Amino acid sequence: MTETQRKVGFLVCLLTIVLAVLDLQIVSAATVPIAHDLDPGHGLDKIPWLVSAYALASAAMLPLYGKLCDVAGPKRVFTGAIAVFLLGSALCGAAQSMTQLIAARAVQGLGGGGLMSVTMVVIAHLRGPQEKGAGKGGNAGGLVAGGAMAVGPWLGGVLADHASWRWIFYVNLPVGLAVLAASALALKLPGEHVRRPLDWSGAALAAAFSCALLLVTDWGGKKYAWSSPAVLSLAVTAVAAIALFLWRQLRAPEPVLPLSLFRIRELRLGFAVQAIMGAAMTGAIYYVLVYLQLVRGITSSSAGLYLVPMAVGLSATGLLGGPLGARGWTARTFTISGTVTTALAFVLLATTTGPDTSLWLIRAELLLIGAGFGQLLGQLILLVQEAAPRPQLGVATTSIRYFQSLGNALGTALFGTVLTRMYAADGPGGDVNALARLTGGARTAGVDAYVDATSVVFYCGAGLMALAALMALRLPRSLPGTGAPEPVKEPVAV
Repeated sequence: MTETQRKVGFLVCLLTIVLAVLDLQIVSAATVPIAHDLDPGHGLDKIPWLVSAYALASAAMLPLYGKLCDVAGPKRVFTGAIAVFLLGSALCGAAQSMTQLIAARAVQGLGGGGLMSVTMVVIAHLRGPQEKGAGKGGNAGGLVAGGAMAVGPWLGGVLADHASWRWIFYVNLPVGLAVLAASALALKLPGEHVRRPLDWSGAALAAAFSCALLLVTDWGGKKYAWSSPAVLSLAVTAVAAIALFLWRQLRAPEPVLPLSLFRIRELRLGFAVQAIMGAAMTGAIYYVLVYLQLVRGITSSSAGLYLVPMAVGLSATGLLGGPLGARGWTARTFTISGTVTTALAFVLLATTTGPDTSLWLIRAELLLIGAGFGQLLGQLILLVQEAAPRPQLGVATTSIRYFQSLGNALGTALFGTVLTRMYAADGPGGDVNALARLTGGARTAGVDAYVDATSVVFYCGAGLMALAALMALRLPRSLPGTGAPEPVKEPVAV
């Protein structure tokens, strides 16, 4: 591959990351107009499924994408994932009912599961041997992801207000088609992959576990009580599926997630830190936004703008990653620094957040927490890629995204349970959902109880990130660097 083709390949990957992040953020700003247009009577009740359908399909496909990369080659899987994502986007834009839109979001999620994960596999193949350990691609990925996080909600609101919500999905088509055309012309990856049978049973069990776990965390304590038959049945299904999955992985000739990966300390710790980070990001983003709306009376659209400082923090660390890497910072250094920075930001949120806290202070703390997460997002993937055995690069890379998805789900359940129980102990009425309807002295008491409960949530986030920092300290100072592909004298296009 020529240097020009390599640069075009990196640009293609960055545009794909923009597609992935933008799609998640842009839809959140237009859910209400979508529901009112497609189903004025009951559309609002179905809004959670717009997110859940995408998340379930995406998580279900993640384990399989990694194995497909190692078996069929990353370029084929990369272009296939984008094509499915674009098909889902077109179906979303053409949907005439909420049911059709939810089904189309599931199709979009099947492709969306590969946008970030498979893209990072492609970036690993594009890195030249002299760039090993430098973090190229990972840092730039963090930069564009931060920008997309900041622009997404604003763009979604503009399209919904001044054009049509359908353009939220149609806007993916020209960008995606350009990515497909550029990858077909410029993306030339080594064709060293040997076709082997896929572990379809293992992939199905992993999908069943992922879907059951996500539904437990999505429904538990909200739509159904934690002790309800529906939630308990899903929990039993999740436990049975993960047990059967592990049994299958020990016996399958070509497991979809080889358990031998967990014998490698860098991978074992990298997966754990990524899962913790996923849980902590849920607490940082969701509960700060809810605090702004419930306690400070800020509208949902204006509250979304408070994500901009976090996005700036993500982007800033993306810009600084290269110079710091040139000065000797390794993936281990970034991981330690990122976990400590994020833990400190959570402590500041826990100790300063109150009914009258300066909103500029909240913005500064979100900026700091974004800087912490920005050091982790790309560097953890790089760490795993450098330590993974060469034939299992795809599985290792997509697995770290899979563990982040599981962390997001578990973080939702953990923080939600902590908040509701803390509020139930001290808040008037014992139900946090009633806070918005309280007035007078009851409102003041409810706000104080909610702020106290939110502080406990942030302390839990700080504790999780402190645990992640301890794990990061156990990483070896010298990583093996075996994951990045070695140069091939005569690469074969795939």
